[in-house]
Amino acid sequence: MNDMLNGIPEFVEAVEAGGFSAAAARMNLSRSAIGKTIAKLERRLNTRLFHRTTRMQSLTDEGQAFYERCRRALDEIQSGEAMLESGKREVNGRLRISMPVLFGRRCLAPLLLELARMHPKLELDLSFSDRVVDLFDEGFDLAIRNGVLRDEAGLAARKIAFHRMTLCASPDYLAARGVPQTIEELCGHDLVVYARSGETKRWTFLQGDGTAVDYLPETRLRFDDLEVIADAAVAGMGITWLPCWLVRDHVYAGRLAQVLNVSSRPVNIYAVWPQTPHLPLKMRVIIDLLAARLPGIMD
Repeated sequence: MNDMLNGIPEFVEAVEAGGFSAAAARMNLSRSAIGKTIAKLERRLNTRLFHRTTRMQSLTDEGQAFYERCRRALDEIQSGEAMLESGKREVNGRLRISMPVLFGRRCLAPLLLELARMHPKLELDLSFSDRVVDLFDEGFDLAIRNGVLRDEAGLAARKIAFHRMTLCASPDYLAARGVPQTIEELCGHDLVVYARSGETKRWTFLQGDGTAVDYLPETRLRFDDLEVIADAAVAGMGITWLPCWLVRDHVYAGRLAQVLNVSSRPVNIYAVWPQTPHLPLKMRVIIDLLAARLPGIMD
């Protein structure tokens, strides 16, 4: 039991740094030490975690699954440490936080309100906007962002969770129009899509064999609000491509059914903040809480 965490921090760092050399630099170790530690971990697990070439390392399927669970475990440990420290030092002060509108309302706000109840002297100023705010010019302490991060100087970031997309439609629609068996058959169906500034967002499917397929849906129904798209799908207006966290309750209740055996590549969720030599306790408590609790509500 005492050896269970041996090699886990090095493994997670190698994944998040993008390779053994970068992980070694971050952890002030040699590349050889990182490689030997991960090799020992693989022997203990009797599983290959990385594909290795002379130029790079990439995760195996088993490595990806193991990484996601290890990241959650380390986040829980860090959250526990923050909780203990917050019990010794009072969490107080004001934080301005920017987050996407629907994702923030559905997934982030309930967790942050729970935190506010735990710490009466913590002041939260939450701003809901789908645009990418400028943390420096607009005075934000923290932002939650989905997808690929822009290269912005002076900012620090931490991956706190990820989500996936899924194809779905109402059972009534599928009963009337049939269930597509291939991606190509989608062109014969009514589709409800996300579009913004006149540009339709492509659907990128990750098939069962791991290959990605890029699909540009053609439709007469284009909206720039995900909740409206979900409502339209529930109303039987067609097949749509939405985040799992948004359609989960509809699927469980039978209002929507998943279509085809496809999902998306993981869409990463990040906490982003201005770089600082010392992260204030109020910031660390919030980031650790989101990293520990958010993954559990993403599927």
